[in-house]
Amino acid sequence: QVQLVESGPGLVEPSQTLSLTCTVSGTSVTDGYWYWSWIRQSPRKGLEWMGGITYSGNTYFSPDLKSRTSISRDRPKNQFTLQLTAVTPEDTAVYYCVRGPALYKDYTTWGQGTQVTVSS
Repeated sequence: QVQLVESGPGLVEPSQTLSLTCTVSGTSVTDGYWYWSWIRQSPRKGLEWMGGITYSGNTYFSPDLKSRTSISRDRPKNQFTLQLTAVTPEDTAVYYCVRGPALYKDYTTWGQGTQVTVSS
């Protein structure tokens, strides 16, 4: 059974960098042909795809967030990580890591989600 678990700080100060990790079990982040993405949900914007990394290590980002977002993976730890720089209160959301046969839709596996609040 494939499981994804998000971890990271629940509270981040404005202008700081948010770093979240998704730990994967039951499969490998390099198994073909899966795509691994970060999605967030907020009352203001609803569900928003932020970016993702493919089984081969290529990364793709939302144009709205591209300048502030990076995604990497750690194969020995079977994890992939999101970094979002220069956060503002508008980045307050529940953040999910997901897996699917595509980057933008049809996700088959979701993490439980982690609440991130940006506040001083």
